[in-house]
Amino acid sequence: MTGFARVRKEIGQGEIVVSLKSVNHRGLDIHFHLPPELDALENDIRAAIKNGMARGHVQVHVALTLAAAPGAAPLNRGLLQAYMSAFQEAAELFNLPNEPDLNAAFRIPGMLSTGGDSQQPGEDLAQAVREAAAEAVAILNTVREREGAATEEELRQRCRNICDLVTRMEEIRAGAVGAFQKRLKEKLADLLYGAGIDPQRLAQEAALLADRSDIAEELMRLRTHAGQLVEMLSGSGEVGKRLDFLLQEMNREANTVLSKTGGLGDVGLTITDLALAAKSEIDKIREQSLNLE
Repeated sequence: MTGFARVRKEIGQGEIVVSLKSVNHRGLDIHFHLPPELDALENDIRAAIKNGMARGHVQVHVALTLAAAPGAAPLNRGLLQAYMSAFQEAAELFNLPNEPDLNAAFRIPGMLSTGGDSQQPGEDLAQAVREAAAEAVAILNTVREREGAATEEELRQRCRNICDLVTRMEEIRAGAVGAFQKRLKEKLADLLYGAGIDPQRLAQEAALLADRSDIAEELMRLRTHAGQLVEMLSGSGEVGKRLDFLLQEMNREANTVLSKTGGLGDVGLTITDLALAAKSEIDKIREQSLNLE
């Protein structure tokens, strides 16, 4: 599920801002964008995210603004001098007339600091980052849960749609034997050019054809799988991966129905349309299942 969260914390040394953005993904994929001073805390932030999330592509952005110490110049003079020298050298080498951009220079990590020294985060700062990360995960999950509730209701409705389609196919199937007999009789009449047809033999052939074309078991399993899907949504724990397997089974049953109803005239065409509609519902459920954990 998608979501966004941002937590801002004031600390003694300045301010930190932790931002999390998640989009759909089959597993948990975390990408970090941290200032150099906080690289050592990547594992702590990762642990906080794993503790609250099981799936999703998560972008982690942490901004750190440190206050200048009393009497210390916030400008990293050494880094600025290196930037200016490199800029001038490149301009002369490639004969470029551009002038250095101080705004671009000030955006270089470490250019504006507490005196230009890169230090390891103290325990107070590290703890603040951990707390901010945990709070951001909680906020993100609140957003994702709201989206998840809407997605769950959509999936339930699609399961109801599938059951309605199954009911209509069952009703049509109940009168399909007569259509099978009529179709078989017409084919035999064409082949025998009006010769007599044994009614008992015709009934036997129609029964065999009906047995090979019967979709009762497939429809029963399709309805059962739809019910299992609803029960799975009502349960607890991770459902996304279990849903993948169940949807494969539902798709297989719908394909079997389609393979059995070809060439049955109007009855077959009607069942085919209904089975295709069921497959469409299954595909839409599969798309939305990527949003669930």
